[in-house]
Amino acid sequence: MAVAGAAEARDRFGLGWRPELAAEILAHLDRIDVIEVIAEDYFDAGRGDLRALRTLAAQVSMVLHGTSLGLASTVPVKPKRLDCIARLIEATGAEGWSEHLAFVRGGDIEIGHLAAPPRSAASIEGTCRNIECATRIIGCAPLVENVATLVAPPASQLDEATWTRDIIRGSSADLLLDLHNLYANAINFADDPHSLMHRFPLDRVMAVHLGGGRWIAGPNGARRLLDDHLHDVPPAVFELLHELGRRAPQPLSVIIERDGRFPPIARLLDQLDDAAKIAPAAHPHLPGSPRRLPATHGLQHKYRC
Repeated sequence: MAVAGAAEARDRFGLGWRPELAAEILAHLDRIDVIEVIAEDYFDAGRGDLRALRTLAAQVSMVLHGTSLGLASTVPVKPKRLDCIARLIEATGAEGWSEHLAFVRGGDIEIGHLAAPPRSAASIEGTCRNIECATRIIGCAPLVENVATLVAPPASQLDEATWTRDIIRGSSADLLLDLHNLYANAINFADDPHSLMHRFPLDRVMAVHLGGGRWIAGPNGARRLLDDHLHDVPPAVFELLHELGRRAPQPLSVIIERDGRFPPIARLLDQLDDAAKIAPAAHPHLPGSPRRLPATHGLQHKYRC
């Protein structure tokens, strides 16, 4: 979206907002372009916490990340949950939101997991309906994120990339491409990560998640790569970021996710700087990303509500 007087479109780089990292993030905002806040953490927040988030959003671009809507389902999303996202965007001044291509409940029973649904025509149709309903209620479309899975979704008729592509093409949503999720799925199901990424709709990728994981025991003595957000971003995922930059000419919002076993902030910022060197190198037509861009720069990104 072009806006008069806004900064030129650029890649930008940021961190997931976690209470354990809050003080260090606030001390290093000069090195961070964007903050991603878990929406559900603030659904029941008091006025003081919401004012604090709005103050943060005035200093650095902020986006919301949902974990509980269950968009990828033939069951309609409950409007009450969408209302919570809409109110939170209004209260905080967040520039937009994202959610996973996952189901999280059945018959009002929470499964406690972001599960990959059956990849079928029915789930594509249901997901597109949910995305359009969410867009009407919230006022802007989400970015939707690919999820990691340790088991092939039963009753699937399509591969992951084709299923995701058909949802993106059939809805108003763009893609938040989680490169570690993609890498883990490729490794766990004997696919080439770069080949798998090339089959996704890379022209519709607007944001990227970078994370890490660990090996766990799998069936028949095989190993599985678990996406756990507790480890550093591995070199193979940085390689995917570079390739994505070559294939997707649009500016990207790149966010490192860390949910525990937090390293010193200097190490997270070093990884952020590594990402900031890799993606612009593959985007020669875009200007480099200074630390930090003016507050208006978020208007150049599809996240904007």
